Amino acid sequence: MKIVLLSVGKSNDKLYSDAIEEFNKRIQKYYSTEWHFLQIKNTTKTKDAAIKKAEALLVLSFISKNDYIILLDERGKMLNSIQLAEYVQQRANESVKRLVFLIGGAYGVDHILQQRANFIWSLSALVFPHQLVRLILIEQLYRACTIQRNENYHHA
Repeated sequence: MKIVLLSVGKSNDKLYSDAIEEFNKRIQKYYSTEWHFLQIKNTTKTKDAAIKKAEALLVLSFISKNDYIILLDERGKMLNSIQLAEYVQQRANESVKRLVFLIGGAYGVDHILQQRANFIWSLSALVFPHQLVRLILIEQLYRACTIQRNENYHHA
């Protein structure tokens, strides 16, 4: 199974990039991963709804019908680390080829993406900056991998 981390927005923020890259390297021992950053050009006059719609169309053009989409949204279902490990393992057991974690844009996501998502996951009821979400996501995926293999990273 390949894990695809798809993020709407810019990819550069040195504050988090080294830590994200470190966890990305660690996870390669378990799953192949790839990051993709999709960005639309918007102006200050563009309405939020129009931006979300344009971003949704861009995301839909990137994903395939067979991709399993997990949308990150603060209104989604919360999972603890063990539940996440079990959830990812279930997708692997189902022979999902591409497990796509989608981080929406600054204005959220259009309802089209909410409908397309196979699962909507909340990291927290709080809202975080995109770069921090990327770091939390990749660390939790690494933690899930170590839980799956009963390795000594997660202590509960």
